[in-house]
Amino acid sequence: MTAQVHEVLIIDGQETSMAFCPPLPENDSRVIESKDDDGYISFSTDCWRQYVGTWEIKENKFYLINLDGNFQLADKTPIFADWFTGVLRVPQGNMMHYVHMEFGSVYECEMHIYIEGGIITKSKTIDNRNKELYQDEFS
Repeated sequence: MTAQVHEVLIIDGQETSMAFCPPLPENDSRVIESKDDDGYISFSTDCWRQYVGTWEIKENKFYLINLDGNFQLADKTPIFADWFTGVLRVPQGNMMHYVHMEFGSVYECEMHIYIEGGIITKSKTIDNRNKELYQDEFS
């Protein structure tokens, strides 16, 4: 599988990216199919999900605020991501090792943001700069 396009994440008003793709809410009328995409996202091997989401962390809550590609939001109202529990992986710094598969590339640092039911419970930063990288780990 090809390395995938990152989702957009806004934290404290600053735009960054996520090397992770949170799921969209299931059977939610606020998320609709769209064929307005210019074709790049819909047919690109670097975006198998056929959309790119923009997400925001605001007041310790996680929101879906925009979708581009084969899905879009029915209106401009952010959707509180109460369906999501998991860990967001936010790359920081330069890429140290490119992996041509999903979100496997390794960056100097990465922030891990832990979420339960759409609420941020904790975060931590992982420093990869002094770690020995083995090719086998990423193949």
